Amino acid sequence: MDLVPALKEPLERPLKSVLGPATAKVMAEHLGLHTVGDLLHHYPRRYEERGQLTHLADLPMDEHVTVVAQVADARLHSFASAKAPRGKGQRLEVTITDGSGRLQLVFFGSGVHKPHKDLLPGTRAMFSGKVSVFNRRLQLAHPAYELLRADAEESVESWAGALIPLYPATAKLESWKIAKAVQTVLPDARDAVDPLPDSLREGRGLVSLPEALLKIHRPHTKADIADARARLKWDEAFVLQVALARRRHADALLPAVPRRPAVDGLLTAFDARLPFTLTEGQQKVSKEIFDDLALDHPMHRLLQGEVGSGKTLVALRAMLAVVDAGGQAALLAPTEVLAQQHHRSVVEMMGDLAEGGMLGGSDRATKVVLLTGSMGTAARRQALLDLVTGEAGIVIGTHALIEDKVQFHDLGLVVVDEQHRFGVEQRDALRGKGRQPPHLLVMTATPIPRTVAMTVFGDLETSVLDQLPAGRSPIASHVVPAADKPHFLARAWERVREEVAGGHQAYVVCPRIGDDADEAGDGGKGGRKKSAEDEAEKRPPLAVLEVAEQLAKGPLSGLGVEVLHGRMHPDDKDAVMRRFAAGDTDVLVATTVIEVGVNVPNATAMVIMDADRFGVSQLHQLRGRVGRGSAPGLCLLVSEMPEASAARQRLNAVATTLDGFELSRIDLEQRREGDVLGQAQSGARTSLRVLAVIEDEEVIAEARQEAVAVVTADPELSAYPGLRTALDALLDEEREQYLEKG
Repeated sequence: MDLVPALKEPLERPLKSVLGPATAKVMAEHLGLHTVGDLLHHYPRRYEERGQLTHLADLPMDEHVTVVAQVADARLHSFASAKAPRGKGQRLEVTITDGSGRLQLVFFGSGVHKPHKDLLPGTRAMFSGKVSVFNRRLQLAHPAYELLRADAEESVESWAGALIPLYPATAKLESWKIAKAVQTVLPDARDAVDPLPDSLREGRGLVSLPEALLKIHRPHTKADIADARARLKWDEAFVLQVALARRRHADALLPAVPRRPAVDGLLTAFDARLPFTLTEGQQKVSKEIFDDLALDHPMHRLLQGEVGSGKTLVALRAMLAVVDAGGQAALLAPTEVLAQQHHRSVVEMMGDLAEGGMLGGSDRATKVVLLTGSMGTAARRQALLDLVTGEAGIVIGTHALIEDKVQFHDLGLVVVDEQHRFGVEQRDALRGKGRQPPHLLVMTATPIPRTVAMTVFGDLETSVLDQLPAGRSPIASHVVPAADKPHFLARAWERVREEVAGGHQAYVVCPRIGDDADEAGDGGKGGRKKSAEDEAEKRPPLAVLEVAEQLAKGPLSGLGVEVLHGRMHPDDKDAVMRRFAAGDTDVLVATTVIEVGVNVPNATAMVIMDADRFGVSQLHQLRGRVGRGSAPGLCLLVSEMPEASAARQRLNAVATTLDGFELSRIDLEQRREGDVLGQAQSGARTSLRVLAVIEDEEVIAEARQEAVAVVTADPELSAYPGLRTALDALLDEEREQYLEKG
């Protein structure tokens, strides 16, 4: 009998027991690191070679950076200020260099004394701070620094090896402090439990996990780093794919009611009245969906389609098939504007087939009801009644659909529009309303590269609609450099007037609403002169309310200009959208509330202000709102960013291609992947640390195959204790729920 209680696994020990409470607190709060294992899996972002310096020329604005450089010059200046009126204020300006560029460091006040003594010309050090611009020059204000002295024993020891690891850091904890903490826990890496089955590891020639951890934190050569990264990528890809494979395996065991459309039923009647034929893509995807609906376990399918590729029609046909089979279908939309719009377009497409139980309704008809939070009591009560009796075959709504009091007669299919806008809990609550798990169809207009779909939506089968229906017009996109060429912006407003004169309408999109609740930025305090890039970066983003007023009084005077944003009352929003859809408004100045699903075929032009403030995929989504009719669309991307900036290159990419899949690759390469399992998009504690879903396509595809083989043979993973441990670590409670609810 063992009288000594078992000690915690070394990697599960809390950091505060190893590093001391203050450091552990910062690591937990700012980096999401709580245990020794968490810290060992906080890998260096890159490495500095002793003899090689960072390219100061390539520093990103407004980011926290660590650079290794040499002091070229240090000067102490005196100046007068409010705090030191007699010219006794002190400012230390230090210029550092790396051969590729120079960077200014500034220290003020009493903070100048220590750096003045330490940072003598010729000194080499690591500097850490946030990059800003002053007088058109990059600078770090009050950076933290660590001198790199070959003679000081501690420095030699802590920077052992030729490669200096630079870690993802925060203002509260510099890279070299993280490196010292890693040094403390590195011996524990020997106890890391290996999640990869031996046969897989040996078959692919991968190093063991303890060896990989030692090599990534303390590499002696670049080959060490490559070995470690190759191994750690496999860990991430394989453990994640095993989690998803188990999810798919469990789903396949759930019972569901097969839903086959009736012969000569509602779907047949609907198809007969369509004024056009379905595209090949729509027919193929519909067949995939109908095949799934006929099975006795729940469909879990992701329907991807470019804006305007006809996803809603495909989803509606699936809903009609389920109604035909005696069930009900629910469409969950992210906003009231979109729910109302879906309801209108479904009722229009169905005609008298949507008038079940009404005078003049077809004998094969059903009822299509809308349910949103802002509905009146009487209308809401009637909608709830129609759902519980089964009178309504189709319900379209917002999260109001998932409230406890909403009961269905027989929920057979849940369609979720724009999945990324919904919390998993919301989807789960709706799915829980079926007597047996309903079938699930998730629609997204954001094109997702194949490996991302495998990783992010790995528990869903994927259907892609990549063909635009006949009659859709091309969209011409151009960047309008407002700062370099102000006359281009004047021309943009002339183009809007020309479109309106031709009987069309236009959108103007701004990043912000402009009432006090969302004031962003400080508008550039401090009274100092700024560079063009600094001005463009630092001023608050342009706002709907201000822009609308300026346009109505200025370049678009005489046109009907209205505003639309998320903080308006739902009835007001709907009224504005109705007027715009009816052609009563010439120009709609809006936030991204119009990004998803708003369909006004007569709108042909869109001007996106401060376009550099939006992501690539978001710009592509927004652009998809024009050119929806027979007239060609025009999208103008207005930016004040200088021509050479990364932001402008991003906008040029959007302007030069209409291929959403290509753009989503660019977007991902720039944004990284965020947390593919949880809701966290911060990247601070992402489950992907070395795996890049775009670059590592092969690893992910192979890991998926290996994972399926392992799970098929041993769903409980009883033969793989190390893999189970890694899964438990990946699927902490929040992520476990995320997959459960997928």
